[in-house]
Amino acid sequence: MRAAIQTSVGGPEVLFVADQPDPALKPGEVLVRVRAAGINPVDGAVRGGFYPLLGEPPFILGWDISGTVTALGDGVTAFRVGDEVFGMPRFPKQAGAYAELAAAPADEIAAKPAAIDHAHAAALPLAGLTAWQGLVRHGGLQAGQRALIHAGAGGVGHLAVQIAKARGAHVIATASADKLDFVRSLGADDVVDYTKGNFVEQVGNVDLVLDPIGGDHADESLKVVRDGGVLVSLLDVHDATRAKAKMRGVRVERMSVVPDRQGLVELARLVDARKLVPHVAKAFPLDEAGAAHALLATRPIGKVVLTV
Repeated sequence: MRAAIQTSVGGPEVLFVADQPDPALKPGEVLVRVRAAGINPVDGAVRGGFYPLLGEPPFILGWDISGTVTALGDGVTAFRVGDEVFGMPRFPKQAGAYAELAAAPADEIAAKPAAIDHAHAAALPLAGLTAWQGLVRHGGLQAGQRALIHAGAGGVGHLAVQIAKARGAHVIATASADKLDFVRSLGADDVVDYTKGNFVEQVGNVDLVLDPIGGDHADESLKVVRDGGVLVSLLDVHDATRAKAKMRGVRVERMSVVPDRQGLVELARLVDARKLVPHVAKAFPLDEAGAAHALLATRPIGKVVLTV
């Protein structure tokens, strides 16, 4: 198979396409002919050596896949050859999504949403599961609650805004000036330009905050969470912030996304109900994986994907 690999860490230029052995299929796994692979910020961090999840290269990056089942491992009964599937297999271990073929545990993928193509389906798993798990599993978001979602135009944020709206929440989102209209188009009730003053001064009390930044930013986010509310952070939270939260009965959740077949099913249900649409900033062919990573570094609206 052809795959985008790297043999050293560094900038986007370290990615190149080469022939690699086809994945070995184990019991309980399916072999997927990858049609598209999503790119996430974690991919860039691993590529650059800042987050060594996969150890030393060589390795094949990527966790988001959408494609067609071509073979079944022993014991697999949930899928048939020819099924269209999507998912985020193996995270944080190597999944090898930037390739023509990927072997995935059958319990970590789901049927692809029928309403979207492979490129858009590949944009969904990691960011969508992060949003879903953060809002629903960790945050317990309920209809009628007020939710603040930071970086509302980003990969996670633009999906979180839509998921929160679908659950009946009042959604407040932060974004830069050039992205405000896009976030409004997602259904956000209030949009805050974070470049114009401190968001704390522009946001009233909320029941839940989804914060992708952590650290000092999470400390600021705590200021708008009502007593007894929830602060969900995708990155580390200072001990001092946790102590202040505890005094006010605010629950602090530091989350990392995990493979979640039921979460994928819920995301697909929302997509097919036209309540969730992943936005693809640009799709690149596999041969241009480096260019795709370079675009991701500019923080485009939505997601960047590779077509295979």
